[in-house]
Amino acid sequence: MTGSAAVTGGGGFLGGAIVDALLARGERVASISRGAYPELEARGVETLRADLAGDPAALTEFLKQQEVETLYHCAARPGVFGPAGDYERANVEATSRVVEACRAAEVPRLVFTSSPSVVFDGHDHINAGPDLPYPSRYLAHYPRTKALAERDALAADDAALATVALRPHLIFGPGDPNLIPRLLDRADAGRLRIVGDGTSEVSLTYVENAAAAHLAAADGLRDGAPRLHGRAFFVNNREPVRLWEWINQILLGTGRPPVTRRVPGPVAYAAGGALELVYRALKIRGEPPMTRFVARQLATSHSYDMDPFQQACSGRYEEPVSLDEATARTIAWASGR
Repeated sequence: MTGSAAVTGGGGFLGGAIVDALLARGERVASISRGAYPELEARGVETLRADLAGDPAALTEFLKQQEVETLYHCAARPGVFGPAGDYERANVEATSRVVEACRAAEVPRLVFTSSPSVVFDGHDHINAGPDLPYPSRYLAHYPRTKALAERDALAADDAALATVALRPHLIFGPGDPNLIPRLLDRADAGRLRIVGDGTSEVSLTYVENAAAAHLAAADGLRDGAPRLHGRAFFVNNREPVRLWEWINQILLGTGRPPVTRRVPGPVAYAAGGALELVYRALKIRGEPPMTRFVARQLATSHSYDMDPFQQACSGRYEEPVSLDEATARTIAWASGR
């Protein structure tokens, strides 16, 4: 029996796209998630329901049984608001247990899904490379804990376990459970506003491209590409967008009016800080409609250079879907929601 690949969070948006890409090229695939995904089992995917932050023994045994050769660690707690302990358990402790399980099961490769937010310092980043430093302060627990997890995953790289971290930015596409639905819901409720001067330049990542990048990184680790080992890379569509122009393209394409009303960045930041205090004091469930982190994200540019990743992969990655095609597919899907 040949070895297989395993995906944590294989029932999720990115994890599911990675599963699809692996199956499409004939690989044996396993998935590890907290929930049940019978649709994966129906496609021949071996599944394990597990709490990744718990005892790694069950995960270790599963990885051994499946003879896993590459583990794609996509599972994480997303969002920008909530108890610190929840993020630390789901992101930091879970990643530590995943690394332990990989070592115990002698899995040779680990591809860790990170986020550009781990290096977001509240200022503009335009065509930035992977040498951006980690900031000294974070405005939300998600980027802080993802940064800790990324550091742990990269520090684990050695002769027995090759590791790499990928930072896809604003993943979107058909089936998107977060970015596009939230955007449209806010627009429909009349609560969507341009934050800042409306000129921010942003990189986006079509979900199929993000999956292809993960497979290319794994292939590079397998083939001994030295510049991948123990490093983090941004992955996104090569062409950036003017964020609010792209958002209006989505709105117009789905039959909605464009957003024109503006809120100055400092005003949105102050409102986000006030709302965070209110939500914490009153113990309100869910995320505030604005936070300091989101205000800074929406008002600043964050676009990233794909050349370092493509060079490190030695030509194993070429963008599968252009931004124009990705946007058209997404509009067609969103129009039928």
